[in-house]
Amino acid sequence: MQTEQNLEIATFGAGCFWGVEAEFRQMPGVTETAVGYEGGATLNPTYQDVCSHDTGHAEVVQVTFDPAQITYTDLLKVFWENHDPTTLNRQGPDIGDQYRSVIFTHSPAQAASAQASKEAYAGRFKRPIVTQIVPAETFYRAEEYHQQYLEKRGLSTCHI
Repeated sequence: MQTEQNLEIATFGAGCFWGVEAEFRQMPGVTETAVGYEGGATLNPTYQDVCSHDTGHAEVVQVTFDPAQITYTDLLKVFWENHDPTTLNRQGPDIGDQYRSVIFTHSPAQAASAQASKEAYAGRFKRPIVTQIVPAETFYRAEEYHQQYLEKRGLSTCHI
């Protein structure tokens, strides 16, 4: 999806959104990030709603980027290399459907790139990749205390 000023949006779910957001925020060409919820049935879900496992939403990071400075392919590389895309509904100690590996695509070009990258990364793992690649749905911004969570606490990462 293109925004004004020729910026584009990408959306990724790769487990707990705090660490994923921190990875994308430090990339040159990323102009903004926001954590939130996407891919479920509940309108305007809260963190507590999503944690109930009744909404179907995934924790995601919405990345606004300048394609003149960074490519969608570069973002996909960060996505694949910063979580385990072979675990269904789980990242490390975090278990639940909200932690699923998912790429929400905003255009046919993003969908094609995401699928090609999934195929390219498939041989790097001992187990099959379970990452979903689906068209973007409504993004619900998470509560403010979740935005830039690690940065607000003086932490740089929460890698597993």
